[in-house]
Amino acid sequence: MKPSFLKATFAIIHKDLAAEFRSRELLTAMLTFSVLVILIFNFALDLNIDVRQKVTAGVLWTTFAFAGTLGLNRSMAVEKDRGCMDGLLLAPVDRSAIFFGKAISNLAFMLIVEAIVLPLYAFFYNETRIFQWEFIAVLLLGSIGYISVGTLLSAMSVQTRTREILLPILLFPITIPVLIASVLASGAIINDAGLPQIITPLNLLIVYDVIFIAVSFMFFDAIVEE
Repeated sequence: MKPSFLKATFAIIHKDLAAEFRSRELLTAMLTFSVLVILIFNFALDLNIDVRQKVTAGVLWTTFAFAGTLGLNRSMAVEKDRGCMDGLLLAPVDRSAIFFGKAISNLAFMLIVEAIVLPLYAFFYNETRIFQWEFIAVLLLGSIGYISVGTLLSAMSVQTRTREILLPILLFPITIPVLIASVLASGAIINDAGLPQIITPLNLLIVYDVIFIAVSFMFFDAIVEE
């Protein structure tokens, strides 16, 4: 008898979170990378304060995109190398529960990194407008879209020998809409633009999330079978 969908999903989430908080390998790598990127941008843009204020959204989303890719690659690679993925696929659970379990745990890791990076960014760049609830909402929507596609593609690329190279090649072109929409919406919120400049990229983020969560749900089974 198959376990319930929710029970299987939460069991996978608990497994991933417990394993990560014991080793801290993934979060440490993502945080180290993010802090280094923030520091590099801080020195690179230090000469022009006006430009630095205008590129806040771009700097943050560049940091989160690369850190998220690093986390996605590592998350699936660990499952593959330790044989955990084979065990999950042999378990009497719906494959969609595996997808949502992995996606939610990957999203949790990315949100933890973002929660630590935002105060650091505010400190280095003297920028407090990133703590508005509208900005946090855009951050959440963008992260959901990025992780939903990334989890699907990382399950595909982890089967290859060039997984570290293949995942960014597949992921970045597909996530261009969500990254551009996230940057536009975040920048508009930070610069106190009007609602018309925020609503269009925000709608794009919502539509993107719904479509690609559904696509990932439908195709995950076929991808892991291959």
